[in-house]
Amino acid sequence: MDNGSIRMYGTTWCIDCKRAKKFFGEHRVGYVFIDVEEDQDGLRLVERVNGGKRIVPTILFPDGSVMVEPSNADLATKLGLQTRPDCPYYDLLVVGGGPAALTAALYSAREKIETLVVERGALGGQAGITERIDNYPGFPEGITGAEFADRLEQQCRRFGVEMLSATEVTAMGLDGEDCWVGFASGDQVRARAILLAPGSAYRRLGVAGEADFIGAGVHFCATCDGPFYKNQEVLVIGGGNSAVEEAIFLTKFASKVNIAYRGTQLTASAVAQEMALANPKIAVHYETVVAEFRGKARLSSVVIRNVRTGETKEVPCSGVFVFIGLEPNTKWLKGSIALDEMGFIVTDSSLRTNVPNVFAAGDARKGSTKQLVSAAGEGATAALMIRQFLQSAKVLPASRND
Repeated sequence: MDNGSIRMYGTTWCIDCKRAKKFFGEHRVGYVFIDVEEDQDGLRLVERVNGGKRIVPTILFPDGSVMVEPSNADLATKLGLQTRPDCPYYDLLVVGGGPAALTAALYSAREKIETLVVERGALGGQAGITERIDNYPGFPEGITGAEFADRLEQQCRRFGVEMLSATEVTAMGLDGEDCWVGFASGDQVRARAILLAPGSAYRRLGVAGEADFIGAGVHFCATCDGPFYKNQEVLVIGGGNSAVEEAIFLTKFASKVNIAYRGTQLTASAVAQEMALANPKIAVHYETVVAEFRGKARLSSVVIRNVRTGETKEVPCSGVFVFIGLEPNTKWLKGSIALDEMGFIVTDSSLRTNVPNVFAAGDARKGSTKQLVSAAGEGATAALMIRQFLQSAKVLPASRND
């Protein structure tokens, strides 16, 4: 299918449109978005397809088929993604589909451990929607996040890893010596061991108006939404690697990129800072935070505050990208496993949790460095620890060597 010719008709304020855009963005599927409030031909097409009704999103595919208000599961099926497991039982079930999860699955599958990977979004995790990866060993010229994720997925498939995407795990528990997990779909799978690598999500500011404009001016993924701001001025919140690197990426589209950071100097790597500060399209505003988002159907302005003087002012702004840190995707684990006060998974030095046959790796693990290369390293380590566990449980022959 020529995914680049998918056309989505919707509005900037439609919740289902935002969800579908996020789905396509995460799965690295190209599409064209037509705002029916600005495009009368698009509006007439929506009315014609829906018998006179204005229902969005209405999505047209290259094969001529149409989907109206599709769920993520509907979209996954349309794109040919596997969302249901082939078997009821596995040696190892990996929750998550980022570099830690896929590296662990690769190592496990090479040991003939029957492995299932379950990812609620797209395989590749946040690495897959990163514009460019320049700090992973072995790629002297760098590599796009999409290509890196695709290569890792292909490598896993080569060794027989079964992988589900757009499939959410909502519960986990013990059943004798085995574990079980429940999916949002109602399916349930059992496994002898589980690796938790659910990753993390970008933290929100929590200020007035933020929730109202998510997807309609407030964003957390420059790769997904940056192209919508061609020749416009945008604002990036944060001073770390994610914020500065995404600000550099946004200069491909925006006429100017302002960075607002509450500190007196950026905390991103020296290389990222040098690139950003040398870019004539980027301006950094220190000791500055957003106090409020304002607008009607879309964001039109932000109220910023100087943290030193307390002075506030309202400035016009149609696009804001928030990168102020991460929070683990572990709310569904509360009560079933030990978490710290921030929600990160607590493990010992062997990456084992307080549940004997449950391990954890990657960004959601307490003490992880939140770096791509260390996530892959943790995935490999976790796979080796799990192999030892399965050997002691007589699931694998004890004679296997490293």
